[in-house]
Amino acid sequence: MIEYLPRSKQHTELYLTQYGCENCIPGHYHGPAIRSHYLLHYILDGEGFFEVGGTRHTLRKGQGFLICPDVITYYEASKTSPWTYCWFGFDGTIAESLLKQAGLTMDSPILHYDQDDRIYRYFTSMNESRGYHKARETRLTGLLYSLLSLLVEFGPALPTSEHKESRAEIYVEKVKDFVETNFAQKITVEDIAQFIGLNRSYLCSLFQQQMNTSIQDYLIRYRIHKACEMMGHAELTIGDISRSVGYPDPLLFSKIFKKIMGSSPKLYRSEARKL
Repeated sequence: MIEYLPRSKQHTELYLTQYGCENCIPGHYHGPAIRSHYLLHYILDGEGFFEVGGTRHTLRKGQGFLICPDVITYYEASKTSPWTYCWFGFDGTIAESLLKQAGLTMDSPILHYDQDDRIYRYFTSMNESRGYHKARETRLTGLLYSLLSLLVEFGPALPTSEHKESRAEIYVEKVKDFVETNFAQKITVEDIAQFIGLNRSYLCSLFQQQMNTSIQDYLIRYRIHKACEMMGHAELTIGDISRSVGYPDPLLFSKIFKKIMGSSPKLYRSEARKL
């Protein structure tokens, strides 16, 4: 069986395009062909082979293969012990990143997972989600996230240098997300470090290396950037804007604003209205 799904307008970061399951006949094949999205096959029983980039991979139960967008692939079931597999088609802005964390890339497309039957259970749960109406798209997206999180958890360890780089980028994104979510509150660098769970000095050093600026400076400039955006709301006073970006003291806000923008908040607003 196979079900095709419409492109998600709600979950653009990650969404399912299709899923299915097939008990293949001996020698059943597909390709050579290309796909416009990611397609992950997981072998439930039997054997077959997968070809990509001139390399043939012989695969069996507990293994699988990833087809990447716009890549020519070919796969064929064994003539003596044909495979049965389920598959998941998906795409989205973070799909490649999640797959990379799971150790699955165009150059490393083979999946190894023989811990239990959870991958097949995700498939059956997707099929059972037909009973959902208003929330089915969200349900399917949640199951896809669960599937990929399983592959990340049990995937191969990344090389040390790549792992460090990846973790550094993740921590920096966490800092940025925290600032963007909580800039209106009276937060400190220590608050950010505690939230992320890292030593303050280490986090500051890591952020400086990645962003070429300090966390404190990033926070200040983000607040002033948001304040500039609020200047267009005529109903807001300078004091209102000051409080809205985390500065309960308007005088301190004005001092920092002038240092960053080169003019006072009042003058900046006046000049902006002339444009």
